Amino acid sequence: MKNARILVTGGAGYIGSHVVRQLGAIGESVLVLDNLSTGFEAAVTSGELVVGDTGDRELLEKLFAAHEIDTVMHFAAHTIVPESVADPLKYYGNNTASSRTLLEVSHRHGVKNVVFSSTAAVYGIPEDGLAAETSPTCPINPYGTSKLMTEWMLRDLALAGGPSYVVLRYFNVAGCEPSGTIGQSTPKATLLVKVACEAAVGKRSHVSVYGTDYPTPDGTGLRDYIHVDDLASAHLDALRYLRTGGDSTILNCGYGHGYSVREVLRAVEKANGATLTVNDEPRRAGDPPALIAVADRVRDVLGWAPRYDNLDTIVETALAWEKKIAARDPQAYWSESQANAG
Repeated sequence: MKNARILVTGGAGYIGSHVVRQLGAIGESVLVLDNLSTGFEAAVTSGELVVGDTGDRELLEKLFAAHEIDTVMHFAAHTIVPESVADPLKYYGNNTASSRTLLEVSHRHGVKNVVFSSTAAVYGIPEDGLAAETSPTCPINPYGTSKLMTEWMLRDLALAGGPSYVVLRYFNVAGCEPSGTIGQSTPKATLLVKVACEAAVGKRSHVSVYGTDYPTPDGTGLRDYIHVDDLASAHLDALRYLRTGGDSTILNCGYGHGYSVREVLRAVEKANGATLTVNDEPRRAGDPPALIAVADRVRDVLGWAPRYDNLDTIVETALAWEKKIAARDPQAYWSESQANAG
């Protein structure tokens, strides 16, 4: 099946672009579909880019008719949790309804495999801070629910003769491609490592720590941070697994251990050689004290072997990219609103 194409929705975004780069490196034929609302054309380093929406049925029909697509890797989604609470229909429209359209057209055109970008947000707030694939799914925001509904559609479609699938539930994705060719330029980023690196280069005046009285070693929240290049490699492992007849499955993507907010901030200060301005704020509603992946199955099932399980490496790669943006390095990419923020 090496001659068949892989459709990557959201392939110009942060995580999708890292997967596209790795797919290109092993000689896969890639077709990227992205509306560039948060992605960047320059981030697509392999394959062909088609600018459009995942929920555009007419466009999808044309793409599937014109290309022999055996696998869909589906990243396209809105991902900001507070926004999902404020505008839930936006999330159900894009993350769920558009996914339904994509799955319908994919199935009609004989797609065999789907690799789906899901999230640890489907777990909500696990009682002990650990989330295994068998843990209850109890999302507490529309973002998590919108992703879980797509998981259900994949499950039910597969049972009805549709594509086999691997659902990858991401924990906290961070860092950038180590050689610096692509990185995270997401506008209005909310993820801690990105926010802290923006503060380190002067794009933000400070970093807010929400909650300092959690029952954790230093009182701040514990999260499982995974380097984006390791996450990308799990998608290639999932592709090989499905193409060799693997059964549909759901897998956590994390390292299985966590770092506190203060540990992350110290790592950014160490990498940058300067202190950050940090403001302690009250807890945010819905934030769990800890959220750590039980991540044995992804290794056992896919043979996944992460290479960058190190907080300093994660931070150093993220900061290097942020410095490129701050310097307006022509090898980087950003929006003008980002470059002028701060």
